[in-house]
Amino acid sequence: MLPRGPLPIPVFPLAGALLFPRAHLPLHIFEPRYRAMVRDALAGERLIGMVQPRDQREPPALFEMGGLGRIASADELDDGRWNIVLEGIGRYRIARELKVETLYRQVEAEPEEAQEEPEPLGIAHRAELEREARRYADALGYAVDWGEINRLDDEMLVNGIAQIAPFDVGSKQALLEAPDIAVRCDLLVQFMQFQRMVPGGAEGPETLQ
Repeated sequence: MLPRGPLPIPVFPLAGALLFPRAHLPLHIFEPRYRAMVRDALAGERLIGMVQPRDQREPPALFEMGGLGRIASADELDDGRWNIVLEGIGRYRIARELKVETLYRQVEAEPEEAQEEPEPLGIAHRAELEREARRYADALGYAVDWGEINRLDDEMLVNGIAQIAPFDVGSKQALLEAPDIAVRCDLLVQFMQFQRMVPGGAEGPETLQ
C-alpha cells in the first residue's frame, strides 16, 4: 500500500535506475553513506526513494519524480556491504529537500495516488514492442530467452525493458514519467528504433534532450 504524503524519505540518486510500481530492483550497496541509509530504513518503514541525478555535480541536482520502494529483502555481507531488493510501490514527486545530519540525502516526498493495474496493450501494440525488442537485442548482441519474454504480462514486459535498456538519463526519465503503459510502450519503441539506427548504437547520441 502506498503511504499517504507528504512524507520524509531517504533518496538514492542513481543514473539509469528506474523503479516502477510492482517491479523489483536489486541493488548492491557499498558506499558508507548508503550502508547507513539501508540500516536506518530497515529500522523504520523500510522505504527508499530511487531518483535520477540531473547532472554530474556533487551533490547532483535531482529530477522531481522518482520511484518509491520498500525493502523486500536485505542481506548484509561480512564487510558491511548490502545486497537489497526494492519492491516498487509507486511514484513520487520531490516537494523539497530536507536539511538533515545524515550523510545521505532526504526529501519531503509527495506520493502519487495508488495506481490500478494497467489496461493490457492491444495485440498489435504488443507485437510491435516484441518485434522492436528483438531487433534491438540483436543489434546490441544481447542473448535473450524469448520464450520467457513472451510469457510476461504487458506491464512486466514494458517496465522490464525500460529498466534494463541502456538509454540515457533523459530517456529513462521520460519512461518513468509516462502517464500509462501504452505511452511508455510507444516511447520504448521510438528509443529502441533510434538507437538501433544511429552510429554507435546504444553508445551513440542521446535519444532525448
